[in-house]
Amino acid sequence: MQIKLYNTLNKQKNDFVPLNGNEVRIYSCGPTVYSYAHIGNFRTYVFMDNLRRVLKYNGYTLKHVMNITDVGHLESDGDEGEDKMEKAAKKEKKSPYEIADFYTKAFFKDMEKLNIDRPEIIAKATEHIPDMLEFAKKIVENGYGYETSTAIYFDVSKLDKYPVLSNRNIEEQIAGARVEVDPEKRNPYDFAIWIKAPENHIMKWESPWGLSYPGWHLECSAMSRKYLGEVFDIHTGGVDHIPTHHENEIAQSKGAFGKIPAKVWMHVEFLQVDGGKMSKSLGNVYTISELEEKGIEPLAFKLFCYTAHYRTKLNFTFEGAMASQKSLNRLRESYIKHKNGNDKIENSLIEQYKTRFLEAINDDLNLPLAMGIIWELARSETKSSQIADLLVQFDKVLGLDLENSEKYIENQKNVELPTEILDLIEQRKKAREEKNWKLSDEIRDNLKEKGYIVKDTKEGMSVEKM
Repeated sequence: MQIKLYNTLNKQKNDFVPLNGNEVRIYSCGPTVYSYAHIGNFRTYVFMDNLRRVLKYNGYTLKHVMNITDVGHLESDGDEGEDKMEKAAKKEKKSPYEIADFYTKAFFKDMEKLNIDRPEIIAKATEHIPDMLEFAKKIVENGYGYETSTAIYFDVSKLDKYPVLSNRNIEEQIAGARVEVDPEKRNPYDFAIWIKAPENHIMKWESPWGLSYPGWHLECSAMSRKYLGEVFDIHTGGVDHIPTHHENEIAQSKGAFGKIPAKVWMHVEFLQVDGGKMSKSLGNVYTISELEEKGIEPLAFKLFCYTAHYRTKLNFTFEGAMASQKSLNRLRESYIKHKNGNDKIENSLIEQYKTRFLEAINDDLNLPLAMGIIWELARSETKSSQIADLLVQFDKVLGLDLENSEKYIENQKNVELPTEILDLIEQRKKAREEKNWKLSDEIRDNLKEKGYIVKDTKEGMSVEKM
């Protein structure tokens, strides 16, 4: 069955056909490892995971590269401000390499918690300086780069067309709308491919232009070419990459080799928080660990991401995330019931479900529609191990680890309860002994708000984390 993918390059959903037989070559923009990745970042990597899983579900093999930006990403996506790595190093009184190592490990730890399939090749920017230097030299040799006292800039005016991904008018995006323009630039919207390092700059390398370091955009161009060739199948990232980073990647590749590097460009929409922008200044930037502290599993956040298509904005609320946690628990319970069921289902019906699921995921990764099919199976009154097997098969795309549902449910029962919760439980026990049903209900509701569900049975009261 044909996969259809939306391509930002032509603004259409097209049939996907790999450039090289059965192998799909993918490049994904990875994290800048100066701080913990937040849930907005991880919506992008959940999408990346879904794309990998859908392609593999359809029988393709993958050669997938994800970069780790540990040098060159300035505070803005353009050419202003300090390098994010150097700034974090000064703040934490560590070397940029120590900062990069710590936050890279933290990132992959969160990736594992989310059961995100790891790309075949992880490429760190600092390990590919020679590749980036050669790429920059090629751009200059071809007449697309020029030197100033501060950097080597890419001359956008030399291109046949810029931009190509976004419909923006570059005259409205001119650098200097908010900051002073570098007077040595030929065009205000030219961007740095190589930056001359100030004397006190830590991360710098020898180059034809003295001690310097690469621009952020250059690393993706150089590393994708090294591992995937001059033209590959798919490039992924967030919608925030469209107007600057990915436009400049394309510009660099055209300047060096005359080609747009990827056939298909796929972008994930923003994750909003409480209906607005996620911002450190607003205090609404949350990490995976912070969700866990509130009783929301990483896999519940992953399930939450499936409530909207990747090309639409998704609004995060703790109420919505908690609802996904409850849904995940119900899905696990349903899986176990089906696994232990003895009913039989006709093979024709099983095949219908397989076809419907494949149609959903192959239609530009329509996970919300696919989840509708999952729930239809899970809620079936016919309890059959065939349904359990089907859920496990479909979970190859979802990545929710349904096969180990018993383990998660058992772990929830064995969670050590915080002192605050234990105190509330004791208060409720006392209220029930005194037949103070109103207070008992109030404490039950309070426990629910804190992420714990109370069950009153003949054997007594039990409390489980939602």
